[in-house]
Amino acid sequence: MITKRAFLSTVAMAGTAAIGLNASAFRRALAQSYPSRVIRIIVPWSASTPPDILARIVATALSESEGWNVIVENKPGAVGTIGPMEALKQPADGYTLLSVGTPLAAVPALVPDAKFKLETDLTPLIQIGTAYNVLVVNPSVPVNSVAELIAYLKKDPGKYTFSSGGFGTPAHLLGELFKLETGVQATHVPYAQFPQAIGDLISGVNTYQFIAMMPVVQHINTGKLRALAVMGHKRVPALKNVPTIAEAGYPKLAAEDWNGLMLKTGTPPAVTARLNEAVDKALKTDKVRDALGKLGTDPGGGTPEAFGTLVHAEIARWSKVIKDAGIKINT
Repeated sequence: MITKRAFLSTVAMAGTAAIGLNASAFRRALAQSYPSRVIRIIVPWSASTPPDILARIVATALSESEGWNVIVENKPGAVGTIGPMEALKQPADGYTLLSVGTPLAAVPALVPDAKFKLETDLTPLIQIGTAYNVLVVNPSVPVNSVAELIAYLKKDPGKYTFSSGGFGTPAHLLGELFKLETGVQATHVPYAQFPQAIGDLISGVNTYQFIAMMPVVQHINTGKLRALAVMGHKRVPALKNVPTIAEAGYPKLAAEDWNGLMLKTGTPPAVTARLNEAVDKALKTDKVRDALGKLGTDPGGGTPEAFGTLVHAEIARWSKVIKDAGIKINT
C-alpha cells in the first residue's frame, strides 16, 4: 500500500523532473529560434579604429554565413567605459555583444571607480584576433636598436617624449611598461586623434612610440619612421627584418594587442554556445582570414573559457603595470 508520504514524494520528484525537462526543452528551443531580431555589437572606440574594423568584419561575416542582421554601434569615451555601460543596460539575452580589447583590461586599475566589473558583469564569448605593435622612432633619433634607444634616453633623463593615442591605450601601457622594465625616464604625450600622433612623430615633435603595425608599415618602408622591434612573440611578414622585442633582448616587454567579444553575464548558455559556434566558424573562412591578414591580425576563435583565461591574465598584467607606474584616471 502506498502511503500518503510516499505518494507526495513521488509527485514532487515527478514535478522536479518535469521542470528540468521543460527547462532543457526551453533552452533548446531558445537556441534554435535565436536570433529573431537585430544583434548589436557595441564598440567602445571610435569608427575606423582597429576594434571597429574587426567588429564590422565579424558583423558582415555573420550576415553572410548565418543570414543574421548584425549592426555595429560606436560608443567611445571615458577611457572606454561608456561602451560597457551601454551594453550592461541591455537584457542578458545575446542581442547585445561588446567588443573588448587590451584597453578594457586596463580599466579595473586605471579607473577604479568604474561602475562595472569586467570579469563579473560580463562573460567571455570569443577572441577575434591578435595584432602586433611595433616600437618606432623618428629617423632623426640616432639609434638603430632597442638597446641604443635605451642608452640614448638615459643620457638625458626626462628630456624625451613618447606618444600614444590616449590614456589606457596599448601604446600608453607599453610605454609605461618600457619605462618600468628599463629604467628610462620619458614623458607621455597622449593624443585624441591617432593621425595627429603619427604626424607629430614623423615631424620629430616626439621621440618614439609603440604603435599598431599596419598603419605605419608604409611610413617605415619609406623611411619616415624607423622600426626597432615588433612587440609580439614572433616576427611578422610585413616587417620580416625587424626583430621581436625578445630577440632585441627584452622578453618581458613582449605584448600583443588582442580583441574579442563579451556578453552580459546571465546570457543563456545555449545562446552563448550558438554565438560562439557562429563566430568561430566565420573566423575560419578564407574571406575573414584574408581581411584580418590585411590588418596585420592573426585570427582568433576557440572557446569562451580560453578567451576568459586570456582576459583574466591581461587584467592582472596591466593592473600591475598601472599600479607600479602610479597611473589613475577618474571618469
